Amino acid sequence: MILQHSIPYDTSHEPRLPGIQPMSMADWLIIDDAFSGQMARRSDLLTNQRHAVLAMQPAALPAAQELLDLVLATLDPRYIRSANTIRRPDGISVAIDANDPLHTLGHLVQEDLCILEKQGDEHVLTAAVLCFPASWMLAEKFGRALLGIHIPVPSYDANIGARVQRLFDGIQPDRPLWRWNGLRYADPELHQPRSESDRRARPTNPRFFRSERQSLVRLPKTRAVVFSIHTYVVSLGEAD
Repeated sequence: MILQHSIPYDTSHEPRLPGIQPMSMADWLIIDDAFSGQMARRSDLLTNQRHAVLAMQPAALPAAQELLDLVLATLDPRYIRSANTIRRPDGISVAIDANDPLHTLGHLVQEDLCILEKQGDEHVLTAAVLCFPASWMLAEKFGRALLGIHIPVPSYDANIGARVQRLFDGIQPDRPLWRWNGLRYADPELHQPRSESDRRARPTNPRFFRSERQSLVRLPKTRAVVFSIHTYVVSLGEAD
């Protein structure tokens, strides 16, 4: 069981959509008390279920490489870099592979990372490393625009979708944004894929609170938007 002891923001009131707040780039990538456990789970998933947790359109490679460069430039000083490897804070060394940037990123940081690129009037999910989905599947959302990605979220209608698209259009480099969500779960497992046709039932005996700290970062060269997800799972008593 991989749990944090606490969530570092107030979850007592559910935010309205889109619920966006400004964020410093220094606060983008987080190392918390579940780092070692989450990174071990990510390594297992990337090794044994890569097809389920990583996807990239060939044309998205430049954006993925730019994202890798940005993450390497932003990493906490507890990461130690040598010529072609990085030693994580838990002592594990990760090879840097610019030809497989999302795989490298999946082994480096706790955040799941989704790349959305502008195609026509909408941003489309063109690449992602998503080890910890909360009741959705990368295979179903991959290649979709924002409104399609959020099916079947009841509150995410065309009006909200248009507002979020305008938000994506307005994101500026070095001026990232963040929001959070939260739901109660009976199972603390981090990897919880679920098809759109298999709606999640309300748990009868929830023991855990799962919250995602979601960030939006603009890549300055490719102009892609990075949607990152840092997942917290705590016992319900810790979230109250």
